[in-house]
Amino acid sequence: MNNDFIQIKSLQGDLKISHKKRDFGITVSTEELVYQKPHVNYYFKLAHITSIVPFDTFESKKITFHNRRSSGNEIITMSNGIPHYRFHVSQAYVHNRSGIFQLGNAQFILPIVNDLLKAITKYAGLNGIEI
Repeated sequence: MNNDFIQIKSLQGDLKISHKKRDFGITVSTEELVYQKPHVNYYFKLAHITSIVPFDTFESKKITFHNRRSSGNEIITMSNGIPHYRFHVSQAYVHNRSGIFQLGNAQFILPIVNDLLKAITKYAGLNGIEI
């Protein structure tokens, strides 16, 4: 685990599964998902997840996220071998070294292994659609 991760102080619901890598971590409880990056945590209530869609990383090497309220960017390198999914959420929280901030509608592209995806969809009450 990365020493630059901000510790998760409280987690709503019962912890179900946690996946930690050197550059990111994902924790799932019965009520929320926490995505950890060095120096920042993103909190999503499972009830606020409106959709999860597979994201093809074949063409993408880096993605830049722009925050309308600041001039900062976040560049994320996709992890080969781990499937990525685009999460649409109606609300999220950002916890960084400056405090906790609320976001409105947002999209996140996250590397999610199969066991995590099963837990997220189960506790969020989402059903899969096969095409």
